[in-house]
Amino acid sequence: MKLTFLGTGTSFGVPQIGCACAVCHSGDPRDKRMRVGAVIEGAGTTLLIDAPPELRLQLVGSGVANVDAVLFTHDHADHTHGVDDLRAISVRRGGKLPFYGPAETLASLVHRFPYIFDDAIQVIAGTAKPEGATHVLEPGRVARIGNLDVLPVEVPHGWVRVFGYRVGPIAYVTDAKAVPDVAIEQLRGVKVLALNALFHEAHPTHLSFAEAIDTARRIGAERTYLTHLTHNNSHAELEAELPAGIAPAFDGLQVTVDA
Repeated sequence: MKLTFLGTGTSFGVPQIGCACAVCHSGDPRDKRMRVGAVIEGAGTTLLIDAPPELRLQLVGSGVANVDAVLFTHDHADHTHGVDDLRAISVRRGGKLPFYGPAETLASLVHRFPYIFDDAIQVIAGTAKPEGATHVLEPGRVARIGNLDVLPVEVPHGWVRVFGYRVGPIAYVTDAKAVPDVAIEQLRGVKVLALNALFHEAHPTHLSFAEAIDTARRIGAERTYLTHLTHNNSHAELEAELPAGIAPAFDGLQVTVDA
């Protein structure tokens, strides 16, 4: 199986608009971070996690031409506002692309992007629109999507609930403020873990580095990659300070693991 990090940046992205800091002007390509998204591939099935604003650039850059379904973590703009870029994929499919996620996230997408889901909204002949069909997931209940079993794992993100996803030996958890005990048990045994980490200091809606390290150790993955990173830390500096088995992810990073 393979996990591809399409984007690893915070909602601002890196570089930030108008910022003169060293990381925003870094020559290290690993410090250029688009908004977070990922792809998990295995058993002939390709799953896209979220639709960040730079989605077209990310999929083209990673060589991903088709996806079988989209797993949404939550409805914040940095995770959903690239959804229109899925038009190229649904047109190629010749039908609706399945969208999975929490009920309230899918309802929000239908409200904000009705043309994607409403068959009554027709386009002019010779043009096209993205087409999607919603499928509500329940936390802790495995769903068969394509040839893969997907386990939604609920974590808190301020007042919002977020779904992380475990797909066999790979787990992807972003925008968590904490990972509750029930989620720890659901994630235990994964070989590769993607986990958000924002600052060294505490944040009201995201894990800090110390909290992410503690969470990674509790889960016990062989390899943990931190994502949703800001311009406060360069890749090289963060890599040097993290303990063994934990590393910063970067845009375009591909991680393979035996299923």
